[in-house]
Formats: sequence, structure tokens, C-alpha cells
Amino acid sequence: MSQNASLPSARDGFDVDRIRRDFPILSRTVHGRPLIWLDSAATAQKPRAVIERISRFYEHENSNVHRGTHLLAEEACDAYEDTRATIAGFLNAATPQEIVFVRGTTEGLNLLAATLGASLNPGDEIVITEAEHHANIVPWQFVAKKTGAVIRVAPVDDDGDLILEAYERLLGPHTRIAAFTHISNVLGTVMPIREMTALAKHVGATVVIDGAQGVPHCRVDVQATGCDFYVFSGHKLFGPSGIGAVYGRMEQWQKLPPWQGGGGMVDQVTYQESTYAAPPRRFEAGTPSMAPIVGLGAAIEYLNGIGLAAIERYEAALLDYAQDALRGIDGLRLIGMPKARGGVISLVMEGIPDVEVAQALDMEGIAVRAGTHCAQPILNRFGLQSSVRPSFAFYNTRAEVDVLVNALRKISLRR
Repeated sequence: MSQNASLPSARDGFDVDRIRRDFPILSRTVHGRPLIWLDSAATAQKPRAVIERISRFYEHENSNVHRGTHLLAEEACDAYEDTRATIAGFLNAATPQEIVFVRGTTEGLNLLAATLGASLNPGDEIVITEAEHHANIVPWQFVAKKTGAVIRVAPVDDDGDLILEAYERLLGPHTRIAAFTHISNVLGTVMPIREMTALAKHVGATVVIDGAQGVPHCRVDVQATGCDFYVFSGHKLFGPSGIGAVYGRMEQWQKLPPWQGGGGMVDQVTYQESTYAAPPRRFEAGTPSMAPIVGLGAAIEYLNGIGLAAIERYEAALLDYAQDALRGIDGLRLIGMPKARGGVISLVMEGIPDVEVAQALDMEGIAVRAGTHCAQPILNRFGLQSSVRPSFAFYNTRAEVDVLVNALRKISLRR
């Protein structure tokens, strides 16, 4: 997209100025300058609808769920289960009972590694990719060390795209699990998840998708994708922190043992043994995060109100504009140029440490992330220890990109 091209606007049914007014924090200033939030890949900002829904829960409905017969308990339980149904619709799950609540993507991946890993044997293989977040590496390492399973890693090319043929060659009769990201949190690479899933299923592997960066930027249809599990976090989806969800095909959930023990996940308990509740409650031990769960439901309803297709088109155009503009800055290197990009752009400035770049941008009111992004292996693949990562959402504007570009041009003159 050329720098002179226009983004979708109110005339096209997408009014970014109206949307920005829905996010209270975007009206604040930082160091005397308007806040430009380009750190949504770390955590997204929250619309007023989410903030008010959480407040309303605490003010009017606060009660534990599945544990009472009084009115507030019934209202809290309805709100809780309504969110489960909302998530199921959002992902096109076959039934709300395929949705398990967790604290976030990291906990969801640990849940799956612990339960799926319980059936692995020495020599069984777990296939991941070079582009994984630590949360989709370390839990599988735990499993491999415990069981004798082997982790195999599919490479990406110099643009950051998965080498699909190399991934396919890694799959074979010993592959038990294929776990991969939907969108890289460093490169922004949108992985070909349908093709990757189909190839893994062809050899009988169980497919786990890390959707932390996927659901904020792409429409997700778990049935069309064919995956066994899809995991995401609420706080990256414009909802509260401390909450997330795992979609799993019901036949998969039914085969898995419990992960944690406690109230709510049992059927009958004696001192000698216990029997367990059916999914999803089998995997939801203890008191859940009730208010964050209803807040997550409100976030998804807010996104549905705008329209996921419109959000996707707007963000794609904004990212194209940002890439074109950043290429013209002397001394700036973009890390990876994937065929399809979602959400993030990683860069380094020649001769200037990444932290200094981020600090200089902060003084201009621009919030970006600098560091390893909890994904050291993919940075090492590109010969780096860290990078600067502006990340985008549908509430960002071309004018904000222009401020970022001008600030980086000034920084480049310090070399």
C-alpha cells in the first residue's frame, strides 16, 4: 500500500475516531504528549463497555458460580456461562462445552502440555516452529524431559515465513503433537494454520494452536481449521487480564485427565478416591475469575458490534502503510517481511540500543516494546538479542504512524 493511499474510513463503515472515543485511556497524555499506544501485542487497551461490565458485575451480581441457589448466584452463573457461549460463537466451536476457562494462553498451554504429555513415551515427537513464544516452547520441554519425548523445530525463511515443505518433512509416524503459533508475536507472520493442521492430522498428530496474537487480528473458525485445541488470552483481546480460554474438540477433552484438583471439578469424593466432572468443569478447579470472565464476554460482544471483517481490513491497510513508511528511514532494519502480517512489526536501529530507541519514543508519547518479547529463539534466528516492536490495533491511526515515523527519523540522526 502506498503512503498516499487512504485507509478505510467512516464512509466505508469504519469510524476510527468514534472507536477511539470508546477507549478512555487513549485520551490521556504521556510526558505532555498524546498517548500513542503501539504495545497492543503485550496488552491491548480496554473499551468502556468492558470496564463498565466488570463494574456492574461487582456492583450487582458478585457471587461465586455453581455453588449457590440464591438470586445473585444464579445471575453470576448465567453471566459466566453466557461468556462461554459467546466465546464458542466467536471461535465457531461446536458447543459451549468445548470452551475451558484458564488464566491466559500460558496457563492454557501448560494445561495441554501436562495432560496431553501424560500419554507420551520415549521417542514420541512434538513438532513446533522457530517462531514460537516461550509459552509454546517451555511447557513442551517439561514434557519432553519427563517422558523422553523429542522436540523437533520447523524453520522459517529469511522473510519470516514458515518453510511448509520442511515442516511437512518433520511430520511422521512418531509425531504425537504439533503445536504452533497462529501469528508470531515478533515477526507478525500469519502462519498457514489450516495447511499445517491438515498435514499434522494426516499423520495422526494432535494439533495445538497458540492463538494469543491470532484472535485480536484474524477471524478464527476452529471447525474449519480442524485443530484439536486453540488457546488465547483475554487481555490481548481488549478484555481483562488474568483470563483466557482453551477451545478443545469435545472428544479430545473427554480423553484427557484432570490437570488440577479441587472444588468444582469433581463428581464424587471420598478419602480413597474421586470421580471427576464432565468437561469443561473437569478442567476448572476452584473459584474462577468471575468478573474477568464476564468482562471477556463484553470485549467479544464489542468486537462483534464493530465487525471482525471490518477490523481485519482496517488493520491490514494500516500495517501496509506503516511498513511502507518505515522502509524509508535511514539506518532502520525491519525484521522479517512475511507474506501475510498481523499486528506487529519488529525493527532495529543501526548503532542505537533497542532500549534507548524505546525510551526516546516514550518521551514522544509513543509506547512500544523493546526486548526479547519472550521469544528468544526467533530473534536468534535473525542474529539478534532483542528488537523494538511497535504493535497495532484497530484503534490506531495513520496519523499515529506518521508520528512514529518522524520520531524514528529523529532518532536515526543520533547515529
